[in-house]
Amino acid sequence: MSKTWWKVLGAILVLYSTVGGLLIGVPRLAILNETIRNLYFHVPMWFAMITLFSISVFYSIMFLLKGEDSYDTKAVESVNVGVVFSILGLITGSFWAKFTWGQFWSFDVKQNFSAIAILLYFAYLILRNAIDEEQKRAKISAIYNIFAFPMMVVLIMVLPRLSDSLHPGNGGNPGFNSYDLDSRMRAVLYPAFIGWSIIGFWIYTIRFRIRSIETIANTPDYGEVKGVRDRFVTNENQSTTNENKQQHN
Repeated sequence: MSKTWWKVLGAILVLYSTVGGLLIGVPRLAILNETIRNLYFHVPMWFAMITLFSISVFYSIMFLLKGEDSYDTKAVESVNVGVVFSILGLITGSFWAKFTWGQFWSFDVKQNFSAIAILLYFAYLILRNAIDEEQKRAKISAIYNIFAFPMMVVLIMVLPRLSDSLHPGNGGNPGFNSYDLDSRMRAVLYPAFIGWSIIGFWIYTIRFRIRSIETIANTPDYGEVKGVRDRFVTNENQSTTNENKQQHN
């Protein structure tokens, strides 16, 4: 239980924020109306994405410092999960835009820069598949990842604020923190941030363990070692069976 408490916490927070996000009352704001509930889903997707990309750049730095393959695997798997959350954030944002701005994609500066930021990480994954030599692939990918992260932050959080945008909090358009978002919304939104980040981290750890098992299984001498171990176990079991028969006789 000591190793799984955070998984239980993440599941509870996501379930709570999902149910609460759909049922708990929200302030009535012009244009937004009931669509403001998407705040509980859209923004936490981006928050989880940034959390996972932060983990990825940390392990890319660790790989360059220590050269351990496990760090490279952790970096790429956190990116894989982070990309999924980035797509979810883009989709939920597009649906929200449809009901508030009138169309799924209005080429708003925030939408455009967010899409470019996601493409940076698609390029990271493509780069990894384009290089065959493992150490070279890991080093180049780590360097690319270290530069991609600050670029992503600038594209999502800095540049949209410098030009006109329909998106709240950008281009002179006030963010939600300037509205009277009562305690009911904060009581759902903050747990959603934590819950979805934990779920994203959980998925990342599962993918890392799977990749680690696959790496061990694909090791050239793994089949030979496994065969010797299986034969040893079989011989031990047969010896135990024979001894039991002799004692019974």
